Amino acid sequence: MAFATCGRASGSGLTRPMTYAHQPRAEVDVCHWFVDPPSYGTSVEAFFVSTGIVALAEIGDKTQLLALLLVLRFRRPWPIVLGIFVATVANHALAGAVGQLVSDFLSDTWLYTLLAISFIAVAGWTLIPDKLDEDETPAISRYGAFAATLVAFFIAEMGDKTQIATVVLAAQFDAYLWVVLGTTLGMMLANVPVVFMGNAAATRLPLDLIRRIASGAFLLMGLYAAWLAFRAFQGQA
Repeated sequence: MAFATCGRASGSGLTRPMTYAHQPRAEVDVCHWFVDPPSYGTSVEAFFVSTGIVALAEIGDKTQLLALLLVLRFRRPWPIVLGIFVATVANHALAGAVGQLVSDFLSDTWLYTLLAISFIAVAGWTLIPDKLDEDETPAISRYGAFAATLVAFFIAEMGDKTQIATVVLAAQFDAYLWVVLGTTLGMMLANVPVVFMGNAAATRLPLDLIRRIASGAFLLMGLYAAWLAFRAFQGQA
């Protein structure tokens, strides 16, 4: 947000050297503009950061196992991909709205403190390999490929680290749309290859290394948020 303070100022109308003509004093309007700095990065940064860390965090996640289960059951990749997309948009749009709501009601100090704790917690969570519990998988035989995927993915994402990450990213960046688009793209980049390539898309990847990279990314963002919390606290002192 930008705002300005304006006032009247007078100037002597300076002349060139070696001239004796005195220029009349004139009053002019002088405005000083102030622009609030963005809360955290730009929209483009929000999009690419959200895409990258969610895509990395999803490698080896239970949603990949769920995508594999669905494609083995139905063998109809395109309805499954569409179901993943719709479920992800719905889930992450809700999560992003929660993140925006949190950022609107908390002071900078409390917001960045909460973000730091959340990012560091997700960093540790990312190192733990996921397993798909049977009670998280609905009775998919009664649905078609699209409906089964939509329901299964929406349920699987509830309380998952990717949903928590979306909440935190939306609170961190003042760019709701770009965060949701980025996290959705990250989900698709991680899960669509599993749909079309099967288990080979996941088993041939260095999962431990990818988990460490994703965890490191979350940890760095947590440390940066902690530094911002410290600066905000100093500003209030």
